[in-house]
Amino acid sequence: METVFTASYRVRSYETDFLRRVKPATLLNYLQDAASSHAAVLGFSVADLLQKNLTWVLSRYQVRVYRYPFEGEEIRVRTWRSAVDSFHALRDFEVVDEYDRTLAVASSSWLIINLDSRRPVRIKTAVDDFPVHPYRSFPGDFCMLPKCDASERELVFRVRMADLDQNRHVNHVVYPEWAFETIPEAVLNSRLPAEIHIAYRAEAVYGSKIISRSAVTDLPDTATYLHQIIDESDGKELARLKTVWHPVDSLCAGQINWDETE
Repeated sequence: METVFTASYRVRSYETDFLRRVKPATLLNYLQDAASSHAAVLGFSVADLLQKNLTWVLSRYQVRVYRYPFEGEEIRVRTWRSAVDSFHALRDFEVVDEYDRTLAVASSSWLIINLDSRRPVRIKTAVDDFPVHPYRSFPGDFCMLPKCDASERELVFRVRMADLDQNRHVNHVVYPEWAFETIPEAVLNSRLPAEIHIAYRAEAVYGSKIISRSAVTDLPDTATYLHQIIDESDGKELARLKTVWHPVDSLCAGQINWDETE
């Protein structure tokens, strides 16, 4: 059984920003697509689980980018299941360029939930054979994300039909997009997210009004922001995030060394 899955992508023009760099959301979509393809090969994709009235939901995510590829570049995403316990399954990723140089790494934690109860079920009761490749690509465990109590910027979004995924709730890539929109324009024009940490806490559905809040915690050398996504109707917290923004030149030139990012 294939424990490490590789998918290849060519960066398309419509997946890039005004400087022809791949958008952060596009990079996350590459990871999602590779994970979905691997799960399908293994026989426990979302479509497979839906037949059992179950589905995958994302609990935690952390991404570190060393270089953003440009339009036309060929990249590969390698992904594997790195660990499993009673309720959590970890999936790791490596993104490399055509010369096998690391562009990004990521780690994610997933739950399987019952669609009627909306409660987690034990992984091994839902998936018969769960292959694990016990290597972690991301340096360190999932970090604790404090609540963004004193927000400096807020924006309100309405959940669109286009935001929904196969589970009919907001796709996990939309949450960081909401968070990024609260970053000041000067930062967005001069920096890119080098780290994205997300803790998903509840689902958002079509028609909901969402409040995205953020507050800066570290300037000027490294712009670090805390984010909170909440449902306006009841104040329920949907997600917490932390994003770390580095100067554009440092993420669009060559490969970054581990020591430079600590």
